[in-house]
Amino acid sequence: MIKNICCIGAGYVGGPTMAVIALKSPHIKVTVVDLNQERIDAWNGEDFEKLPIYEPGLAEVVEKCRGRNLFFSTDVDKAIDEADAIFISVNTPTKTYGVGKGMAADLKYIELCARQIARVATSDKIVIEKSTLPVRTAEAIVNILKNTGNGVDFQILSNPEFLAEGTAVADLMNPDRVLIGGEQTENGKKAAQQLVDVYKNWVPEANILTTNVWSSELSKLTANAFLAQRVSSINAMSELCEVTGADVGEVAKAIGTDSRIGPKFLKASVGFGGSCFQKDILNLVYIAKSYGLDEVADYWEQVIILNDHQKRRFASNIVKTLFNTVSGKEIAILGWAFKKDTNDTRESAAIYVADELLNERASLKVYDPKVNKERVFADLNYLESRSKEENTELVNIIGDPYEACKGAHAIAVLTEWDEFKSFDWRMIYEGMKKPAFIFDGRALLDLEELSKIGFVTYSIGKGN
Repeated sequence: MIKNICCIGAGYVGGPTMAVIALKSPHIKVTVVDLNQERIDAWNGEDFEKLPIYEPGLAEVVEKCRGRNLFFSTDVDKAIDEADAIFISVNTPTKTYGVGKGMAADLKYIELCARQIARVATSDKIVIEKSTLPVRTAEAIVNILKNTGNGVDFQILSNPEFLAEGTAVADLMNPDRVLIGGEQTENGKKAAQQLVDVYKNWVPEANILTTNVWSSELSKLTANAFLAQRVSSINAMSELCEVTGADVGEVAKAIGTDSRIGPKFLKASVGFGGSCFQKDILNLVYIAKSYGLDEVADYWEQVIILNDHQKRRFASNIVKTLFNTVSGKEIAILGWAFKKDTNDTRESAAIYVADELLNERASLKVYDPKVNKERVFADLNYLESRSKEENTELVNIIGDPYEACKGAHAIAVLTEWDEFKSFDWRMIYEGMKKPAFIFDGRALLDLEELSKIGFVTYSIGKGN
């Protein structure tokens, strides 16, 4: 029986997942560890509204459990030593160097975790892959853990997360399924059952699926690839709708009523973002190529190509509509997070749209209710398209949306925050340069009402 859990990694997956496990399993001690002292301090801070991760409902869960059976620490060795089960939930970014650069997952943090577990552990452990990993990564972890010579028995499980940021707590409370992959040996099945028993504290057993390790690892990549494919598919149709006079919203509704297709992930937008979709598809492309499956790789790579095209196309439409120049013009960016109800900006479409506009020497005023100034500049500076000084000169982060829009030539809506729908758009219009343009990259706003106010409007997938 698992009585003590350690999770290595206090990020977007580890923090919320362990908080919910602690809430639903008060008899289990859960310790989340990370080497980032600042992040751990934030998890342990007095103000629960300033946790390092913003998710609706997360602050309430952490407040209820922290200090009872949920703990955050930088003492990784101690947590590993005491744990029965160790979740590895560290970052697995796309490689930026060497073989597989730009496609393969960088597994250096996974290997470091495995080596640390092997060095510290003195009793039998269940080690659980929570990070998204390429197929057969577990094999590498096994080779590290089982060749330490210290006599400890390690069982390796794969337990991928299927969270949607912005609804992570709700997803964890009531998951569509929990997937657990383990070795098909007697000890492997026993270990998998122990993890099943943890989730059974609140998840119906019918929703807990068990497979072999390889199927579990590949299922995560496949799920994200299929979801991203739907987004790119409807975005491809959005461009066709614009030139033919069709409305992509009406098209999506029509095909979404087909029970074979369904309505989810059929909302046209400026493009998908987040840490998973692009990274996982590129990983899938690399795996396919490594096995010589070029046609398979080309198929999935096209999903990424279309997504990148959608972001560039949106920025290009802004420039073209503003009389083919945005140099010296002020553009308000509403939304920087990759989706609403999260402060995660990784691969956000806003970053790349802003980058294109900055390359045209536009002046940007950015407002997002959950993303701070430091994060915005870190995202732009990471691209290295311009110097840090140029970004500082051209970009202002504004804490009030009305102030961000004041004096602007145009507004670009790049995150679907609910608050944007309830703005006093007439007041905003009166404070803008005329003609006042609004570019709705999330098909969020009532364009007919905005047009009545006086805005010149553009929305993804709506023909003129």
